[in-house]
Parts: sequence; structure tokens; C-alpha cells
Amino acid sequence: MSPNQPKTPPRQIRIGDTWYDFDAAAKAMGTERAAVIRQLIDWYIREPGAELPDRPDRAVIEAARGARRSEEKTA
Repeated sequence: MSPNQPKTPPRQIRIGDTWYDFDAAAKAMGTERAAVIRQLIDWYIREPGAELPDRPDRAVIEAARGARRSEEKTA
């Protein structure tokens, strides 16, 4: 059996700790970061039919950030 061969190579960008909040927000919306980023890129470059992804409530982000900070303190 061959290893996983994605269709596109990974791209690397620097974001910071908000990356983890973004992950929690995407999961809360039933998706993943990569899917949200692809939607944003399509919208930004004005692909026909592209729409902005739905955003979670701010409370979801604050809860994720609080949980992450609590974990960092105990580690």
C-alpha cells in the first residue's frame, strides 16, 4: 500500500497562537482550518460563486482561548 499522496503540496505560513483558536473555531463549525482557508482564498480572488464561510460566535473563540491558556499554565 502506498503512503498518502495529497493532490497539492502543503504550504507554510506563520500565524502565531491564534492558529489554535482558529482550529477550535473551525471544529465548532463542523469543518477544519484548511477548508475555511480555501473558502477565504476563493472569495478573495473572486472565484465565481465563492462565498465567505460562516463564522462562530465570539464566545466559542473566547472559550477555546481560555482552555488553551489553562492548559499552558498547567504544562
